Amino acid sequence: MGGRSAGARTPYFLLDEEKLLRNLEILKEVSDRAGCKILLAQKAFSMFSVYPLIRKYLAGTAASGLYEARLGAEEFGGETHVFSPAYRRDEFEEILKYADHLVFNSPGQVKKFGERAKAAGKSIGLRLNPECSTQEGHAIYDPCAPGSRLGTTLEELEESLLPMLDGFHMHTLCEQNSDALEVTLRAAEEKFGKYFAGKRWLNLGGGHHITREDYDRERLIRLIRHLKNTYGTEVYLEPGEAVVLNAGYLVTEVLEIVKNNGMEIAILDTSAACHMPDVLEMPYRPPLKDAGEPGEKPYTYRLGGPTCLAGDVIGDYSFDSPLREGSTLVFEDMALYTMVKTNTFNGMPLPALAIRRRDGRVETVKTFGYEDFKTRLS
Repeated sequence: MGGRSAGARTPYFLLDEEKLLRNLEILKEVSDRAGCKILLAQKAFSMFSVYPLIRKYLAGTAASGLYEARLGAEEFGGETHVFSPAYRRDEFEEILKYADHLVFNSPGQVKKFGERAKAAGKSIGLRLNPECSTQEGHAIYDPCAPGSRLGTTLEELEESLLPMLDGFHMHTLCEQNSDALEVTLRAAEEKFGKYFAGKRWLNLGGGHHITREDYDRERLIRLIRHLKNTYGTEVYLEPGEAVVLNAGYLVTEVLEIVKNNGMEIAILDTSAACHMPDVLEMPYRPPLKDAGEPGEKPYTYRLGGPTCLAGDVIGDYSFDSPLREGSTLVFEDMALYTMVKTNTFNGMPLPALAIRRRDGRVETVKTFGYEDFKTRLS
């Protein structure tokens, strides 16, 4: 991994600039070959100190509301696209200052805000729900699940609003390959295809694991070209995870080893609840450098955080040698949906943010202290 970040104590996030660059080069190749535009979904990653690098490869940013829209417009540039399930009336005028494209979730939202957005010179669209689920095992991340609040179904579509729209948006995937996109597009074209022709753009949302080693990029390119050739429309993708996939780490230390019913438990200075909440929400077992499955290597430990939450457990892992107080552990694939979700439950300090530059230097770009905890609530 290289040396510890100068001046940063554990835990800290470490972004590998070389691996980020590799992802960006793949995304740029896809966008060039397919003739589409790719945006950074800031909901997954918004470490704006690396926006100057990312904007050399991507066309802009996707935002979920006012603050992300402002961050994208001010720090990234390019195009700023915004989607919200429901916009606030008291924020909408400010959002118009930053957004280029506004996506509405329902006909009702188009009626409330569409004319104002058009009058401000913005491109507007409607999010569609093709009611085609391709998720397996993670219903919480399925926008097409029955009763979903996300997107407009064919039954709810109001054709009288279609002339006002410049495009359509669909987000149906989560960490999936292009075969799932093909299934989604088949359903979307069957239900909504007659409305696509003549629109300026079609946004396929995120969830595309484009930079994953086994991702079928040729299929993705073929699907995008099909949409462009069939409907004469600009195509957008807005991946978040794919931009920083496998490019980040969370470095932590062992504080103590305890035992319970014969199980050895390592208490770390990082918390699943505070620093990697998707471990509990999804749930999933994050990859850990040089560690194996329970029992695979000679020494097995349950890794847990220092908070009072009994379930603040990261998972069970095995190691070649015993863990001790002060042992350093490195969790992998920690750039996505980690920094953006950290919290200070139990007064836990937020991890510092560091970057390993392409020349090997490790640079701390942000540290947090007591004031970051204190000033949140009063």
